[in-house]
Amino acid sequence: MIKAGIIGATGYAGGELVRLISQHNKLDISFLDSRSYATVEYSKVYPNLKNIIDDKCVSIDPDENLEDIDVLFTALPHGLSQEPVKKIFKKGKKVIDLSADFRLKNVDTYEKWYNTKHEAVDLLDEAIYGLSEIYSDKISKTQLVANPGCYPTGVLLSLYPLLKEKLVGGDRIIIDAKSGVSGAGRSVRDANLFSQCNENFRAYSIGTHRHTSEIEQELSIAAGKEVVVQFTPHLAPMTRGILSTVYLINNKNVSEKEINDTLDHYYDNQQFVRVLEEGEYPQTRAVYGSNYCDIGFKVDERTNNIIMISAIDNLVKGAAGQAVQNMNLMFGFDISEGLRQPPIWP
Repeated sequence: MIKAGIIGATGYAGGELVRLISQHNKLDISFLDSRSYATVEYSKVYPNLKNIIDDKCVSIDPDENLEDIDVLFTALPHGLSQEPVKKIFKKGKKVIDLSADFRLKNVDTYEKWYNTKHEAVDLLDEAIYGLSEIYSDKISKTQLVANPGCYPTGVLLSLYPLLKEKLVGGDRIIIDAKSGVSGAGRSVRDANLFSQCNENFRAYSIGTHRHTSEIEQELSIAAGKEVVVQFTPHLAPMTRGILSTVYLINNKNVSEKEINDTLDHYYDNQQFVRVLEEGEYPQTRAVYGSNYCDIGFKVDERTNNIIMISAIDNLVKGAAGQAVQNMNLMFGFDISEGLRQPPIWP
């Protein structure tokens, strides 16, 4: 059995990691790190795991407590993962970081968008961007995976093949995405209170959302040139899910068959990407609680636009599920190990 440690185990992404790993046949949890809940039974924090995970949370010292694990998951806010990742990397252990700290290859870009000085610059070239379906070969050989953000995951899975295969030029990309409130994490904030989210719908971080830099980096790699996107996220009155609608100029008169064939070429053998049939479009409920990404599209001949739509569960495919999928790649396990639960409906 592989032994895993989780730092930041009581955030929403950490909670999903624990839930998924509890069903993994080749992985045991060595410790559940939490500064806020040290000495508290984990099932007191997440009562859904009572009699499944009853270990007590601990506060880990990365200098002393990382010897007996094979892989470390760090589920911390940006800026806080760098120190433990540096220490575990030096010990030769595998690490999967769910923060943004190692996603961006350009340190100036990171420091600009996250307003934080990077203290582990030497590891940026070591980290592989963990978009499982696109970079599986590199992920399987690396020691350090930078798990993608939730918004970028759905957007990139729908767009990457089109830009890589030159079906679109990337000249004007407009991304309209909606996320459930769990994407904001467990921290108490006035704007995320039930009374302000329920029966409400709003845009936020217009033109300034930090995931913009991540999306642009990966689309630029796919296109082989600089790509700039207009990204507007919205907070929807639901707990989980991200629905991303992307508008592209169809300047090459691409047909729906060409798009479908391209997506099939990329994802036919990928268990967790489902390309929907003609006239069928993604919905968040259809991926709720699962590691699936559903993709649909429409070529609007009247406006000469291509509309790409994707749906994911932000806490699973957008965070913890993708982290487990990446871990499976790193250790040569079946890609679906620990991730076989179907979506919940209704």
